[in-house]
Amino acid sequence: MLNVLVVDDSLTIRKWIVETLEDDPRFKVVGEAVNGKEAIHLAEKLRPDVITMDMMMPEMTGLSATEYIMAHCPTRILIVSASTNRGEVMKTYDALAAGAISVFEKPGNITLAGEEWSRQLIEEILLISRVPVIRHIKGTRILKQAPAPQPANHYKVVALGASTGGPQTLLGIFKKIPADFPLPILCVLHISPNFAHTIAEWFSMNCELDVKFAKGGEAINNGERGKVYMAPADYHLEIESGRLNLTRSEPVHFCRPSVDVLFQSVAKSYKDQAIAVLLTGMGRDGAAGMKSLYDAHGFTMAQNEESCVIFGMPAEAIKLGAAKQILSDADIPSELLLLSGYKK
Repeated sequence: MLNVLVVDDSLTIRKWIVETLEDDPRFKVVGEAVNGKEAIHLAEKLRPDVITMDMMMPEMTGLSATEYIMAHCPTRILIVSASTNRGEVMKTYDALAAGAISVFEKPGNITLAGEEWSRQLIEEILLISRVPVIRHIKGTRILKQAPAPQPANHYKVVALGASTGGPQTLLGIFKKIPADFPLPILCVLHISPNFAHTIAEWFSMNCELDVKFAKGGEAINNGERGKVYMAPADYHLEIESGRLNLTRSEPVHFCRPSVDVLFQSVAKSYKDQAIAVLLTGMGRDGAAGMKSLYDAHGFTMAQNEESCVIFGMPAEAIKLGAAKQILSDADIPSELLLLSGYKK
C-alpha cells in the first residue's frame, strides 16, 4: 500500500484527490496540507511514499516546499498544477528542476473532470512510486566502444531526447554548456502539452544557451553558436538538407514529438557527423533511432542507470547495442565539448 500526502489549498481539489485515492485499496492518504509549511511538517513527520503538490498556495508555495523537502527529506513528488497561468507553469518547471518527478494537470472544472481524470491521476502516482527516491550518482564512465578518432569540427549537430525526469536533467546539461558552443542542438522532450508552451523560455532563462522552439522550414546555420531548437508540443521534429521540418504524422511509441523520429532524420541527413544523446525516460522511444545513428557511424551516448530518474529509454538503447558511451548526466556536457572541438 502506498502512503500519500495530499497538498493543496483548494478544499475542493484536495478532497477530490483524497476521495480518488481512498477509493483504491492500493493507496492510503496519510495526511492533508493546505500550504507549503504544513507540507514540510507532514513530510518529515509521516514520511509518505508520494506527495501530490500544488504550486500556488498561501504562506509557502509548492516550489519552496519542494526545494526544502528534496533537500532534507527526499520524497517522490507529483506536481498537480494548472497550466493556464504562465507564472505557475514557470514555477512548475523550477519544481521539476528541484527534484519533483512529474507534473499532472489540475482540472479547470472539477465537476467535469470525472472518472478519466481520476484514473489518470492514479496511473501517474503508481508510475512515480517506482522511481528511486535518492539517487547516488556515481558519475562512472563506461566506454562500450572506443570512438574512432575524428578531426576537430567533424561533427555538425547534436540531438538530445528525454522524457520523465527530462526537465531537470536537460537543464543540468545546458547549464554546463557555454553560450558559444559550436554545434546546433536539436531536442525532443516528452512533457504534457499543457505544460510545454513556455519550457524553452524557462531553459533560456536558466542557462547561457539560446533555447527556442523550432519553426518549420527554419535553416540550421552551422556558423551560429549556442543554439538549441526544441520540438514544439504535439509536433515531430525532423531535419533535412539543413532545414527543420515539423509534422503531425502519427505518434511513435505513443509519443509526438518522438525521439525516434528526430534521431532517424539526423542519421539520414548527417550520418557519421551527428551526435545523439538519449536521456532519462520511461518506455523505448529513441532506442531504434539511436541504433540508426549508431549504424551510420554517428556518435551515440546513453545516460547511465545511476543518474536516471527512470532508466527506461537509455536501457532500451543499450540493449540494442546502440550506445557507444554510457555516461552520467554530469559527464555528458564535458563529452559534448570534447567531441565538438570546443575551445575557449
